[in-house]
Amino acid sequence: MPCLPLRVLVLEDHLFQRSVAVSLLKQLGCREVLSASNGDEALAILAATGPVDVALCDLQMKGMDGVEFIQRAGGSGQLGAIIIGSDLPCDVRRAVGQMGESLGLRMLGEVGKPLQGEALGPMLEACLTVEPAELSPPPLEDVASEALVRRGMLDHQLEAWYQPKFDLRTGATLGVEVLARWNHPVRGVLSPAVFLPTVERCGLMDELLFTQMHEALTLQWNARSQGMPLNMAFNLHASQLSNGQLTSQVKQILAQYQTPGSSVTFELTESGLLEVPAVYLENLTRLRMMGCHLSIDDFGAGFSSLQRLCQLPFNEIKLDAEFVRGLKLEPRCRAVISSTLALGHTLGMSVVVEGIETAEQQHALMELGCTQGQGYWHARPMPGADLLRWLQSHGKKPGQP
Repeated sequence: MPCLPLRVLVLEDHLFQRSVAVSLLKQLGCREVLSASNGDEALAILAATGPVDVALCDLQMKGMDGVEFIQRAGGSGQLGAIIIGSDLPCDVRRAVGQMGESLGLRMLGEVGKPLQGEALGPMLEACLTVEPAELSPPPLEDVASEALVRRGMLDHQLEAWYQPKFDLRTGATLGVEVLARWNHPVRGVLSPAVFLPTVERCGLMDELLFTQMHEALTLQWNARSQGMPLNMAFNLHASQLSNGQLTSQVKQILAQYQTPGSSVTFELTESGLLEVPAVYLENLTRLRMMGCHLSIDDFGAGFSSLQRLCQLPFNEIKLDAEFVRGLKLEPRCRAVISSTLALGHTLGMSVVVEGIETAEQQHALMELGCTQGQGYWHARPMPGADLLRWLQSHGKKPGQP
C-alpha cells in the first residue's frame, strides 16, 4: 500500500458516505484521517488538533455547510488544500472552487459521489508537489515614479520584446506580439506592471507606442531581408483612440519603413471599449482603411464583446487565456472556445487562442478546430536579437496572417 504523508479531514454529514470516504483515504495510504459531520465540527477539530494537509469537503450539510466552512477556514492558514466532494451540478462545484482560489486556497479539484479512488488518488499525490510561486503585481511602492519612467524612456531602457503567434497545425510563425519590458541597468528586466500604470497615468502611451513601432519595424525590415516576413502586433490602449492625430502618425511611421499596413496589427482590450465615441470609431476605421489588422484582445474577459464585434471593424479575435486554463476540467470553457471559433468563422474573423502552455491543451484546441495560438508552450517573449536567432534555429519560415 502506498504511503502518503498527509493529514486529511473529511467533511460529510451522511454517516455511510463519511465512513466510505475515511476508509478509502486510509486505503490510499493517508497518514491520518479525521472526520466531521459539518463545518462547525470541522472548525472545532482544526482548533483542537492543528492544521490539515487536505480537506475533503462536501457542500450540502446540516449546520454549517461546506461553502461557509471554506469561507471561515480560508484565511486561517489551517488548510493546505481542498478537494470538493459533492453530487451537486458541476457548475456549482466549479463556482465553489473559484471562490476558494479567490481566498488564496489551493483547490485540488472536484470529485462526485460515490467516491472513486481512481479520481481521488491523483489529487492527493498532487498535494505533495510544491506549486511554483505565481508572479504577482509588484506592491504599490514598486510601481515606478514618473521621473524614473521618463528617465528610462529617455535612455531607451524600455525595450520591445516579442512573443510569436503560431499556426497550430504546422508550427509556422504567423507573426509576433510586441510587448514592453524595462531593461533596468540595476534591477534587470522589469515587467510592465512596474511601469505601465505610470506610463498610462502620465499620458505617455503614445510615446511608448511610437517608440515600439520604430524598434519593431526595424526588426521587421531585418527579418524580411532574411526571407522571414513578420506581422507585428502592437497593443493599443482604448484611451489612445481619442488622439485625432493617431492614424496620421502611424501612417508616417509605416511610410518611413516602407511597410504596408497589412503587415501590422493593433490589439485592443475589449474591456477598455465600454464607450465608443465618434473619434474612436474614426481612428479604428482609418486604421482598417490603411490595411492594418484590428484584433479584439482578451475576448470574453469583459461584458461587451458581442456588441463590440458588431459595432467596430475588428478582423481578429484573441480569446482570453482563462478559457484555455479551464479547458480540461470545465466543459463550459470548452463550449466557449468552440462557440468563439464558430463565431469567428461566420464573421470572417481569424481567432487566436492565448495561454497555450501544454501539449495537451494544444491537442484539445486542434480537435476543436483551432488553427492559431500563442503561449509559453511555443515561445516566451524575447528580445529582438533573440527572436531572429530563434526563427533561424527553428527553421520554419513565418508567414503573413
